[in-house]
Amino acid sequence: MRRRLLTNRRVSLMTPETMAEIHKAAFTDVPPPWSARTFADFQAMAGVSLIAQDHGFALIRTILDEAELLTIAVHPDHQGKGIATILMQDLTDAAKADGATALHLEVAATNVAAVSLYGKSGFVHSGRRRGYYVAEGRAPIDAILLSKAL
Repeated sequence: MRRRLLTNRRVSLMTPETMAEIHKAAFTDVPPPWSARTFADFQAMAGVSLIAQDHGFALIRTILDEAELLTIAVHPDHQGKGIATILMQDLTDAAKADGATALHLEVAATNVAAVSLYGKSGFVHSGRRRGYYVAEGRAPIDAILLSKAL
């Protein structure tokens, strides 16, 4: 598998540090934000693709005929402008190009905006992980599992 950077338009360099900054701004609750090191480690893995737009990005991992959305984030100052919708189309195209026939993800049950985005992008409910997301001082939050045939 190859790694790639896909963009629909001119994007400044999306470094692991930039991804960590966007992720931290976008995820103030759960899941906890990832570090630049975590992003660098993921990008070094076989089958992982970075899909980037100005102010947002997604990481997917494709193994054989299945792809997983590892994370998607858009800086809060730029949410509501269609960036996530573009990223969803781009990551779907990337997964197909890498030979995936299905795309999977998990999302915090409390992340209403993301659940809505995924539903509009053709994902359907495929399971639930009770108490999957744990944040200090808060009750555990379920993860909703979603899938989409490609």
